[in-house]
Amino acid sequence: MEINEVVITKAIIDRYYEKLMANLELDVAIVGGGPSGLVAGYYLAKAGKKVALYERKLSMGGGVWGGGMMFNEIVVQEAAKPILDEFGIRSREYEKNYFTADSVESASTFCSKALQAGLTVFNCMSVEDVMMRTDQVMGLVLNWSSVEMAGLHIDPLTVRAKFVIDTTGHATEVVNVVYKKVPGRLMTPTGEIEGEKSMWSDKAETLTLENTKEVFPGLYVAGMAANATFGGPRMGPIFGGMLLSGKKVAEELISRL
Repeated sequence: MEINEVVITKAIIDRYYEKLMANLELDVAIVGGGPSGLVAGYYLAKAGKKVALYERKLSMGGGVWGGGMMFNEIVVQEAAKPILDEFGIRSREYEKNYFTADSVESASTFCSKALQAGLTVFNCMSVEDVMMRTDQVMGLVLNWSSVEMAGLHIDPLTVRAKFVIDTTGHATEVVNVVYKKVPGRLMTPTGEIEGEKSMWSDKAETLTLENTKEVFPGLYVAGMAANATFGGPRMGPIFGGMLLSGKKVAEELISRL
């Protein structure tokens, strides 16, 4: 049977349109496709919540792909190994409390398992603003990343969400928007973005979990965005805290929904 190029085009447009229309009103919108965002999306979707993730780049996985300085291995501590096991990611003990996993297997598996659990991903999309109602974040204002990169003056579209999670890492992109544009204080010690501190892996891993919480009504932070928002140090290529943070924020939102 002859392959028709127009049918191929129609199939892509129709299926994408279905996906887009089905996700205009969400339980949770996640911004940032790194490990904490993907793990949060996995657990939320597995619990039956309507959740979508928005990533400005072409691919998901954040910093996992490169391991440490392009040595494509990651390290997780023992507390986070059950999450690797649940995802089916192979790991090996290096010494007590240190487990290594292939970064490419890890990143690709986080992506596929989260999608198979029911997470919807929209890549090549940037968040340029939030939707507000009476001092509460109620959704996201979206545009194509290519529009942002080209500096074109094209109006965005919006999605509504009961909760938003900022998992954009060091940049804290959604928190920055709220801090600059929305009246009121963040739920940080100073009411401002505290800023990321220099590397201290042990402290950072603990604080990543402590700092995974609501930072403004309707807006949560997880992963490295949590430490950057609340003033914790960076942790480097150990990813256990990121995974545990994603699970923690999912569990809290499941209880609130």
